[in-house]
Amino acid sequence: MVTENRVEYYNAMKRSHISFSVLVLLGSLLAGFVGGVVGTAFTPQFRFFREVGGDRSGVLTPPAPVPLSEQALAENAQTVAVVERILPSVVSIAITKDLSKIPQPQYIDPFTGEQIFPQGVPSQQGMKKIGGGSGFLVSSDGLIVTNKHVVEDVNAEYSVILRNGETKIAKVLARDPVLDLAILDIEGDGFPYVTFGDSDALKTGQTVIAIGNALDEFRNTVTKGIVSGLNRHLQAQNNMDTETIEEAIQTDAAINPGNSGGPLIDLEGRVVGVNTATSFSGQLIGFALPANLAKRDLEQVQKFGRVTRSFLGIRYIVINEDLVKKNQLTVDYGVLISRGADRTDLAVIPGSPADKAGIVENDVILSLNGTKINEEYSLSSLIGRHSPGDVINVRILRHGEERDVSVTLGEFATSTADKP
Repeated sequence: MVTENRVEYYNAMKRSHISFSVLVLLGSLLAGFVGGVVGTAFTPQFRFFREVGGDRSGVLTPPAPVPLSEQALAENAQTVAVVERILPSVVSIAITKDLSKIPQPQYIDPFTGEQIFPQGVPSQQGMKKIGGGSGFLVSSDGLIVTNKHVVEDVNAEYSVILRNGETKIAKVLARDPVLDLAILDIEGDGFPYVTFGDSDALKTGQTVIAIGNALDEFRNTVTKGIVSGLNRHLQAQNNMDTETIEEAIQTDAAINPGNSGGPLIDLEGRVVGVNTATSFSGQLIGFALPANLAKRDLEQVQKFGRVTRSFLGIRYIVINEDLVKKNQLTVDYGVLISRGADRTDLAVIPGSPADKAGIVENDVILSLNGTKINEEYSLSSLIGRHSPGDVINVRILRHGEERDVSVTLGEFATSTADKP
């Protein structure tokens, strides 16, 4: 009986607790609802809607768009206009190659005698697309500017896809032996083409637009930004090779793989650069070669059928603060003519224009045609602005005395890899 009484008491207590809990829950819900209604009714936001006769439901309405200023409207219209005008001149470049001609590593199963392919991948046969890039038409008869690294494979074939989707076989007319530039040609006439601007007149902060075949997938991609810097000096990695790029235009207009060789234009629709490289370490840091360099290459191809580069014939070290201190130099700019690490790497190449002009090892070249050689104006970039046969004046420092020397530039020897 004691056990039964205890059970009955426990059940009774349990029923009373449940009833009490239900009452507390109902009370909390009612209090919360009343508090929410009262609180909302007396908030300034709700009163504002009531006062102005707005939506009394308490749902916020989005603010009206802020009208663009006349200047902003004009820039938007200008951007759209120049892009529409330039796009027909921008092309995509497809790279194809007969993979069956590429040596394939062969492994023989010692038990079956059958050929084993690395990681189970069979040998590929026939012409396959292996990459792509961008370019732009620079003449009505089909001349195209692009990057040299886009068409560097002399064993590959190249085709151009026009804005209307038409595909044309492209011939590599010239590869610049120094700069990352190349000139292609396609058959036909009456093509829309671009106008070059003066890249020397570019200013930091100026608005620019980049166009190209982004990621070799999204044709006619347009990005907009500003000129972030000028005369940048950088080392660009391409496959296994490293190339020095001087006088580069830095921009925050997004440049992605596949954009290489596409145009960088200003708000007047003039090409001011050739998209060349991007930084994978930073964000929105891209680089383009100045349009004046591409224009020079184009003019040489049209005149001589090839790209020529002037040649001085020296090895040198750029003078910096550390070099000044260690060698007690009297100048803090210019280049010191010095031999390379190998004994065969002479400071002055025998028979070169520098050798003929009497320039010797340990001379310091201070300026070229009056332009001081420093971080902004490198010796190689200044020489690159001249053609073979040009006579230049270089000021040198020898044994503490400055003197002027006239040099007739030679032609840079084109390697096999740089020939069409």
